[in-house]
Amino acid sequence: MTQPAYVRIAADLRRRITSGELAPGTRLPARQHLAADYQAAEGVVREATQLLLREGLLTSRPGAGTFVRNRPQRRSLVRSWFRERQAGSPFAQQMEEQGRAGRWEYFSYTMQAPEGVRERLGLGEPDEDRHDVMCTAYEFSTHDEDGPWMLSTSWEPLSLTKGTPIAFPEGGPSAGLGVTHRMAAIGIQVDAWDEEVWARPAAPDEAQRLRIGAGAIVMIVERSYFAGDTVVETCDIVVPAETTKLVYNGPVGDTDAG
Repeated sequence: MTQPAYVRIAADLRRRITSGELAPGTRLPARQHLAADYQAAEGVVREATQLLLREGLLTSRPGAGTFVRNRPQRRSLVRSWFRERQAGSPFAQQMEEQGRAGRWEYFSYTMQAPEGVRERLGLGEPDEDRHDVMCTAYEFSTHDEDGPWMLSTSWEPLSLTKGTPIAFPEGGPSAGLGVTHRMAAIGIQVDAWDEEVWARPAAPDEAQRLRIGAGAIVMIVERSYFAGDTVVETCDIVVPAETTKLVYNGPVGDTDAG
């Protein structure tokens, strides 16, 4: 099947950008010149550049033209059990170690857990319209960065936290602490965690909040904390794949040399 002309032009421009032929910061030729180079109508060239704008490869500056987007510096997010055991916000600790000041915005509310979350938390069938989880949506960033580092949505069973001092993750005496310390405050010992990582195109609202191109790839970290067989919290973390690498580490157990 023959590709549409705008797809063919976008593919060639994409190749030239990723190969470095069109370096970051380079201004694209005027649309009429590109149209002449590719022997296509200006409207077709417009469609091609709009596609690359949505992918985040190009950026438009009103009155100045269209430029190859500067590739952002890759950032590291460490996923560590030891780090989560420390007191205080794990994100704030990571940022402090990197010489940055971490900050986050959040909104907490009760709701009836969606089907996938119910399965992860082991909640069983819903009870009519009864709310059974505390949901908290986060946006994590630093004071010296243009866009957020990640988005996060967590769910905690109200059967564990309702009526306790930790019912609101960012309120009360344990506000801002990691899950392990918050749960310990009400006598629940978190002893295990797991994460599943996969990738998909960003949803429109995610792309807007993360300030990435529409349809850009994000990594999804599905995290759960356990106290025995009970899941005390599950969370979806959304991270821009282009700008972030996930680093996993942890201590190694003692070896009996005999």
